Parts: sequence; C-alpha cells; structure tokens
Amino acid sequence: MKIVTALSALSLLLFACSCEGKAEIPQPTGNGEQTVSEEDNSGGNNNPVTEPFSIHYTDPIPSEFFQASSQQGTIELLEYESKDYTSSSQLVTHKPAYVYLPYGYDPSQRYDIIYLLHGWTGVAQEYFLGRSGSGRTPLVNIFDNLIQKGLTHPFIAVSPTWDKDNQSKGWGESTGEAAVFSQEYVNDLIPAVETHYSTYLEKADKDGVLASRRHRALGGFSLGSITTWYVFEQAFPYTRMYLPMSGDNWSQGMYGGQYYPKETAEFLADIVNKSAYKDDFYVWYAVGTNDVRLPQTDNQAKAMGALSDTFNASNFSYHMKKGGQHDFNSVYEFCYHALQFFFPASTEIPVTQTYNKNSKIADVIDDPAFKGFGRLLFPVNTSYYSGVSLGDLRLTWYNGISPDKTVEIVNTLKSRADAGQTVFYDIWTDAEKTADPQKKDTGLFFFKGDENAPFAICNAGGGHVYVGAMHDSFPHALELSKKGYNAFALIYRPDWEPSDEDLARALTFIYDHAGELGVKADGYSLWGGSAGARMAADMSRLSHMRASTGRDDISQASACIMQYTGYTAVAADFAPTYACCGTSDGIASWRTMQSRLQQLSALGIPTEFHSYEGLPHGFGLGTGTVAEGWIDKAVKFWEKNMNNH
Repeated sequence: MKIVTALSALSLLLFACSCEGKAEIPQPTGNGEQTVSEEDNSGGNNNPVTEPFSIHYTDPIPSEFFQASSQQGTIELLEYESKDYTSSSQLVTHKPAYVYLPYGYDPSQRYDIIYLLHGWTGVAQEYFLGRSGSGRTPLVNIFDNLIQKGLTHPFIAVSPTWDKDNQSKGWGESTGEAAVFSQEYVNDLIPAVETHYSTYLEKADKDGVLASRRHRALGGFSLGSITTWYVFEQAFPYTRMYLPMSGDNWSQGMYGGQYYPKETAEFLADIVNKSAYKDDFYVWYAVGTNDVRLPQTDNQAKAMGALSDTFNASNFSYHMKKGGQHDFNSVYEFCYHALQFFFPASTEIPVTQTYNKNSKIADVIDDPAFKGFGRLLFPVNTSYYSGVSLGDLRLTWYNGISPDKTVEIVNTLKSRADAGQTVFYDIWTDAEKTADPQKKDTGLFFFKGDENAPFAICNAGGGHVYVGAMHDSFPHALELSKKGYNAFALIYRPDWEPSDEDLARALTFIYDHAGELGVKADGYSLWGGSAGARMAADMSRLSHMRASTGRDDISQASACIMQYTGYTAVAADFAPTYACCGTSDGIASWRTMQSRLQQLSALGIPTEFHSYEGLPHGFGLGTGTVAEGWIDKAVKFWEKNMNNH
C-alpha cells in the first residue's frame, strides 16, 4: 500500500454522471427538509406498496456551497491490494481508492469516514475528480463548505471502485463484481484506508472493523446503491450508517425492490432482527421524483416503512428530490443533507482552564457552577480525604491519584455547567430526601457523549465508608465520554444495602429519562472499582437487577467492567464480565478475580481478565503504569457484547 499522488483541491470541474444503460440520535427532517405523508407515490410502479408513509423532500443546496471554499480539503490516491472475489482463485488485484481529507487534517485526531460507490460504467475517481481525473468536482466543494460553515464536523470521504480493475464493464460483469464487493469492503478496503489515515479503526481485522462501526458510513448511487444494499445484506454489522441512492436490494432477484418489495423488505428486516446491532444503525434512503430508478427505490422504501417494528424513525428515513433525475445533481443534494445527519457539527464545549493544581478544594466546592452539589465532588465524609489544593488531594486506600486529571475533571464539569449543560442529576425526590436525609448525599454526575449513544454507570470504591469518585469513577466517566459514550458517575450512600438501592434508582432514572438525557437506553454497561465493582457486579445479575429495580422492562447490562475486588458470586445470569487487578494488591486478590471469571466462562458467559504485574490496589486509569490502556480493552469488550445480552 502506498500513496501514489496527492492532488490539492484547486479547480472546479463539472463532470458527467454515470448512467446505467442510459436508462439507467436528532430526526432527519432537519436541514431544511419538508416532511409529508402520502398514500402512494408509485409513479407508475409495478406492484406498488400503498401503506401510509413519510417522505422527506429535500431542499435545494444553497448556491454558495458549489463555490470553492477558502478552506479546501485535499484529494489523495491510495493504492491497495485486494482480490478478485468473482473468481474461485481469488487472484490478487491492485486497486485505487480516492480519499478526501478535510482542511487541516491532523493525524493526531480521529475522523469519521464515509465510502461512496459509483454507478455502472463509473470509475473510482469520478466522485471527487471527474471521470477524467483532472479536476475538482462540485461534491468536494460541498464537503469543504459543510465543514467550514460548521454544518458537519470534519470527516474523511473515500471513493473506491467495485470493479476489479477500475474499468467500465458490460452489465453482467459489473453486476457480478458488485454482488461480491462486500468481501473486499470488509477484508481489504476498510483495513487499507483506515489504518493509513487517522480513523477509529485500531486493529486491521474483522474485530477491529466491527469495533469501529459507529464511525463509518457507506453510500452509493445507481449500481453503487445496489452494491450498498449488497453490503447491508452480507456485512450489515460492519457499518452503522447507510446512504443508498437510486437503487434497490436484489436478494429476491434483479430489481427485487420493484417487483418483490414486500419480500425484499422482510428479508432485510430479518437480517436486522437477527443482528446484535439491530438497535444501532441508520438507513438514509433517497431517489429523485423523475429518476428512472424510482420504481425500484420507491416500492422498496415503502415496503420497509410498513415494517415499523424494524424500520422506523429511529433508524430509517426516505427522501426525495423534487424533479430529481438519475444524475449527480441528485447525488449532490442527497449527500448535502445526509452528511449533516451522519456527521453533525460538534457540540463539544471548549474547556476553560479556570482551576489548576494550586486551586483550593474549598473554592471548587463553592463555585456557583456547582451550586447545590459541589461538595459531592469530594468525599462527604471528609476524614477520608486530605489536602487543601487540587494538586494535594489524597484519598484513603488509593494510589496514583493524578493532579492533572483532577484539574481536567473539575474544569470540564465547570465549563459544561457554565455553558448551560446539566452535569448533575438528583436521583431521589425532595420528599424522599426529607424522609431519609442521607439521600441528600447522592446523585449522578453526567459526562455527556454523543447524542443517543449508549451509557455507562461508573461506581467508585471507598470500602463502603466513602465514595472516591475523583480517582475511581470521574476519570473513567470522562474518558468514556471522550469516546462518544454517555457516562454517569454515581455518588451513593456508602453502606452496602443503601448503595445497592442508589444504583438501582440511578438505573431506573436513566432509563426513564433516556430521551431528555439524549442517551440510548439499551446496550448499557456497569463499571466499578473495589466496593463499586461489587455494586456493578450485583446489578449486572439479571435476577438481582429485576428484584432491586422492581422492573422487568429494563434490559440487562451488556457488560460489567470490574477493577480490583474479591467478589466471588457465580451464577448463570450474570452479564458478560471484564475484570482487572494488580498482582501486588493487598486488598483484592487477582487470583480470586481470575477464578471467578473462569467459573463464569464455564457457564457460557463471555469474560476477559487482565492482571498487572506489581500494581497495588486502586490504580484507577493506570496512567503511566503497566496497566495504562486497560480502559480501551474494556471498551472493546463492552462493544463486542453490546446488545448481545
């Protein structure tokens, strides 16, 4: 694999479209689109589906988006090795992929990515450089302007080819190559591109592709749309967002979306419902009202919409360009709108460096931004911590407290609170706190991640006499939020039974307020260290969770992440469990933890265990130690088991 050439995006060149045979976790109604419900818009379709269905008509792209931006991205040609998957010999092929890098591309930052597939007789370069490969297309200007105007966050776009040699072919040969492209996409293209550029792919194998799926989109026009549906059919889990434009799924035969829409929709629904990712995907389906491929697209879209138990507003939308034909003018408009939905502008709040290591703990507690809950940032039982400044903070039984992380946590929460974001939630009502005053010392600190992303509840240890959140749950929650997950750090009553009651209430609170919190209710994880790990483990057991919450509508945790505790309970209804401990821990034996996980594994429960040589109790994130990076392994374990339980 190598970079052959890099082309600066300077000139504007309109290019011809590819025409097949010359006949060829916000709702997506935003971005100026108009939503209507129609009984039927079949346009003369064969075997039309007439169930009521919402169609989102796209608004035209503002003219300035076609003009060259003052902040232009670049186009690079990446060559990689693949195989001829149409042949049993699978001979090695040498293939091109054209890569759009946003202005200011920084290899130290990670980027979301979209792959765009051309139509019949098309070539890899035409999305970005035109069929001749000699100049910049309007689509690249649209990319640049979307990013510069803050309508999307910076992203990478890739234009590959499903043809084995990037040459126009006859219809039969092209459709044969498109039908097997999913193998190249997962095995060769994604690893080649996403390891060369700074993306969320960390390991160049199928597990790595799966783990990074939330940051990947795939779209295609015409036969590229059909290829996109082949990938959806054959490799659904590896991509979270799909953008099929003017084409259907052929699982039931050529033009199956037109002639067999009900059967096609049911086939696709079956794929979704059997997947662990049935609640974590999105299809943005589109066609022009004057497109010759309208019958294929329209019939399938309406049939899918009729299966509302599977395809609904949370994961599926259907869009039309009024007067849109089978050409790249429609593609531009669909990409303009879909990219704003897939890659919305960052809502990240800049962190103001108000506090430093010399700042007094008392000043943080009294900060107006933390009014009513500042004292809960530190142990309520003050005898279990010492220090006057943030840099001096010490917690009983904990090692390796990072002053830098303490300062980062406090400044992050203050910046978000000052910006109007709610960073703390009471879990008990005023009446309940009056009846039991100890409940006043509880609550959830919220480290918000991506909208509608799954959540985690982090529980600090403290020997059931205090809550060591500043080292044992706040850092974890902050890091999880940086990865896009919504993380809560629970401040609980330290006694055993009340702590369990507080965790149960926290879980029901998040579940019942998922919409307003902007979190995905299912697929959550429970985290804890020391005493907090015991709490997490207990609540990860399905029977205990049901008994503690009194609810049968709350799903079981998809993963329990435990650090340094001698918890020994074993049963068949515990959640998948990840555990880690230091070999020099004088409080929790790593052998005890390992033995328990081996017993859980024998019951068929997914587990993963790590011991870290020489580490004592309470190493937290393990920054600067042999355990550094353990949280990344834990997140991968969670992602692997997400929605499986």
